[in-house]
Amino acid sequence: MATLQLSIHGLATSTTSFVPRKFNFSHSSGTVLTLSAPLSFSRRKIRAVSTVPGSESVATDEGKEPNEPPAVDFAFVHSVLLPDGTPDVHFRKACGGQKLRDVMLDNNIELYGPYGRPLLNCAGGGTCGTCMVEVVEGKELLSPRTDKEKEKLKKKPKNWRLACQTTVGKPDSRGMLVIQQLPEWKAHEWTYEEVLPSEEP
Repeated sequence: MATLQLSIHGLATSTTSFVPRKFNFSHSSGTVLTLSAPLSFSRRKIRAVSTVPGSESVATDEGKEPNEPPAVDFAFVHSVLLPDGTPDVHFRKACGGQKLRDVMLDNNIELYGPYGRPLLNCAGGGTCGTCMVEVVEGKELLSPRTDKEKEKLKKKPKNWRLACQTTVGKPDSRGMLVIQQLPEWKAHEWTYEEVLPSEEP
């Protein structure tokens, strides 16, 4: 089983130190996969180029980020590996209180796989079961299973959910969700664990 370390420093929602995330995965061929270069995730920042006359500036402490609105961090792990053999992980941030389906579609995260065409899914009605995801971390942020989920997922693991029926927290929620996309089509196995700063390379 190979190890992939991902740092989500740019996505940490608390003002305390960040906690890097570690994803372990194994390839069906049994080969060990490692990264030769660190991963970087683009995060765009807006820079002020001028001020509006007569407006008051808000002073912030140097080195501290201004208070950000509450948001939930997401790590979406695709069911297929990238061509170099590493997992395809997408980091996103969204406000709580939304359906997981809406968060995924709004952030261009693949949800339906081969059922993405019109008439092959129920468009969020909870009747087809094609929007299944596996919740690896952060299930405490999600709403309880609905009756539709209990019916469609009765033979599936307890951590599988229907994205169209799952509400992510409340508008003021903060936390981290790790979601396996298309768990029925998963081509590799991996685990998730937090890495203490002292264990970081």
